[in-house]
Amino acid sequence: MLKSKAERYVGLCMKAGKLTCGFNAVEAEKKRIYLLILCSSASDNAKKSAQKLKNRFGCELMVIYGTLLEEVTGKPNCKLAAVRDKNLADAIMSAADDNMKIYSGGIVQKDGRD
Repeated sequence: MLKSKAERYVGLCMKAGKLTCGFNAVEAEKKRIYLLILCSSASDNAKKSAQKLKNRFGCELMVIYGTLLEEVTGKPNCKLAAVRDKNLADAIMSAADDNMKIYSGGIVQKDGRD
């Protein structure tokens, strides 16, 4: 299956060592985070936690639809990833399509609507 441009940028983040995967690892992160990526299949509590982390780090939150975040990152059961590079975060946000949407408030829905 072909990956979108934004998904390829996420893979580039992984190769560069600029992606933190998993809620516990992101919560423990002390460095600057520029973008959070949440899987739409995450539980309601995980979605609330991601929104709190968005406010704590003062960064954007994107929700990935259509494909699972674990498929993009290659990490089993990955529901949240944090991008620690500003240029790569900007590239992911600018390449976002219907499968990756910037969270703009409200409740994260599974079908792609905020």
